[in-house]
Amino acid sequence: MEQSKIRNVAIIAHVDHGKTTLVDQLFKQSGMFRDNQQVSERLMDSMDLERERGITITAKNGSYNYQDYWINIIDTPGHADFGGQVERVLRMADGALLLVDAQEGPMPQTYFVLKKALENNLPVIVVINKIDKPAARCEWVVDQVFDLFVKLNAPDEILDFPVVYASAKNGYSLLDPEDPVENGGSMVHISQMIVDHTPAPVGSSAEPLQMQVGTIDYSPYLGRLGIGKVVNGTMQLNQPIVVARRDGSIKPVRISKIFRFECDEKIAVESAGVGEIVAVAGMEDVTVGVTFTDPEDPRPLPLVTIDPPTISMNFIPNDSPFAGKEGKFVTSRHINDRLQREILADVALQYEPLEDAVGFKVSGRGELHLSILIEKMRREGYELQVTRPQVILRHDENGKVLEPYEKLTVDVDEMYQGAVIEKLGKQKGQLEEMNSANGMVRMVFNIPTRGLLGYRSQFMTDTKGMGMMSYVFSEYGPYAGDITNRISGVLLVKEPCVAVAFALFNLQERGKLFIHPGAPLYPDQIIGECSRSSDLVVNPAKGKKLTNMRASGTDDAVILTPPVTMSLEECIAYINDDELVEVTPESIRLRKRSGQKVRR
Repeated sequence: MEQSKIRNVAIIAHVDHGKTTLVDQLFKQSGMFRDNQQVSERLMDSMDLERERGITITAKNGSYNYQDYWINIIDTPGHADFGGQVERVLRMADGALLLVDAQEGPMPQTYFVLKKALENNLPVIVVINKIDKPAARCEWVVDQVFDLFVKLNAPDEILDFPVVYASAKNGYSLLDPEDPVENGGSMVHISQMIVDHTPAPVGSSAEPLQMQVGTIDYSPYLGRLGIGKVVNGTMQLNQPIVVARRDGSIKPVRISKIFRFECDEKIAVESAGVGEIVAVAGMEDVTVGVTFTDPEDPRPLPLVTIDPPTISMNFIPNDSPFAGKEGKFVTSRHINDRLQREILADVALQYEPLEDAVGFKVSGRGELHLSILIEKMRREGYELQVTRPQVILRHDENGKVLEPYEKLTVDVDEMYQGAVIEKLGKQKGQLEEMNSANGMVRMVFNIPTRGLLGYRSQFMTDTKGMGMMSYVFSEYGPYAGDITNRISGVLLVKEPCVAVAFALFNLQERGKLFIHPGAPLYPDQIIGECSRSSDLVVNPAKGKKLTNMRASGTDDAVILTPPVTMSLEECIAYINDDELVEVTPESIRLRKRSGQKVRR
C-alpha cells in the first residue's frame, strides 16, 4: 500500500457525543458494503456490554476507502474510566477527529482526550455533531472549543483547526450549519477533511522493523493478536523477528499471520508496510506496549506512559453459605489467573495479593472501570466477593496526605440547583463555575473522588432523573476529611430460609426491601434498607399463624411494594466498609462481613 495514500485518524470525544455512530456512517457511505447487506447499529461496539450500555469500552480499529486513500479509523472510549485505552492508541494515529455535541459543548472528557491528543502533537479536526438537535448552538460550541484549545496551550498551527458540522445519526455533514442538506446529505466533507488535514504517516521502509502493540485482540484459532502501526521497515508473513518486552528482555518469535482491517473485519495479507495498522499473530503472551522489531538491529520504541489508578477494591473468593452453587470458577487461583490475563490487555489496571487475607487488591481508574471487569468475570462463570471502593491516597514531600480530586460538571434544571449544591457541599465539593441559559444551569465542581462514590443515584433522585453529570480526574489534592456514605442501616436475615410474602409484607414498614418472595436467603444477608440508622436482624420467613377459625378481614390479599432493584454499580456504591457484594453468574447479593456485630 502506498504510504502517501494512508491516513490514520483517531476519533475522540466525551461519552455519548456520537463517535461510534459517526464511524458507522463513514463505513456505510464508503461503498464497502453490498446494497443488500445487513449492517448492525454501532458496528464497532462488538462486546455485549458495549451494546447493552450504549458506550464504547475498548478501542477498536477499522478502515475504509475514500477515492484513492485508505483511511484507518481508531474508535476510542469516551468514558473517563477507560482513558487508559485512549492514551495508548493515540500512538497509532497521525491525526484526530474531535467530536463535540452541538448542544452540550465541551465536557470533562473532551478536555481529557484533547489534552492527550495535543501531548502527541496530533493535528485536530473539530466535528460539531448532532446539529439536528432543536437546542443546537453551533457558534457557541465552536467558541467554547477554541477556549479549550487555548486553555491547553495548543500551538498556533493546531489552534487554527478546521471545523465541519454533522449529524451522524442522519448521515450528513456540512461546512456551514446554515447550508441546506441536499439529496439526503453525505459524510464526504469529513472524509475530505481527513485527507486534507491529516498528514500521511512518517517512516522509512529501508529502516529496521518497528511496530509497537497498542491494543490486544483474541482469535479462538490463533490466540492473542497484537495490533499496532508499522512505524519503520516492512513486515512479512513467516518473518523471524524479536519482541522487545516491557521489562527490557528480548524474545525471538515468528510472524504466523498478518491481518489488515477492512471496515470492521480482519483480512489476511502477506505483508505490511510503513503506516499500515495491522493485527499480528505469532506471540502467545503478547502484551500492550511491546515492540516487534528486527532481530539483527533491535530498536524498541519508548513505552507509553499511563496515568496511575485512583480507586481500588478487594476481590475475595466467595465464602458465603451459597458459595460454589452458581459459579464455575470459585477459587483464588481462578481469580488470580483471570486478573493476570486482564492486565495483559488493560495497562491502566493493577492488582496485588492482599497481605492479611486471601484475595487481591485491584486498582483502576474508577467505579465503572472496575465494575465492567467484575461484570465480564461473572458472565464468564466467575464467583467472587468485592468490597466497597477505596481511593488510593498519596503523601507529599512534607508527609501530608493527598487524595484524588475530580472535575465534575452537572447540567440541571434551575429548580434543582439548590438541592445539588447542598448535597455536593456535604460531599466536600467546591463550586468553581456556574452558567445558566434557557432554564438550565451548568455547574463545575472540584470534588474529592470519595465524594462521588455512590452519588449518582442520589443525583438522579434529586433532579427527578433529568440531570446530567460527568467527571474526569483532575489532580491529587489535600485530604478533605471524613465523608459520610450511607446513614441508614440495613435489614439482615436471621437464619437460613426462603422469603415468604406474608413476612415481607410486615417488613415493608421497617424499610425498603431488595428481594422478591421465594428468594433463598442465608444469615447476615442484606435484604433491605432499614428506616433507622442502625442495622436490624429480621425473619423474612415468618408465616401467618394458622387456626381452624376464620374471621372477616383477616384473609385479605398480601400487597407488596415492588422491591428496589439495584445494578452491580449501584450495589458496589451502596455498601459500607463492613459489607460485601457477592457476585455470581446468576445473582448479585449484599451481605455483612463475617464476624460483624449487629443488633439481634
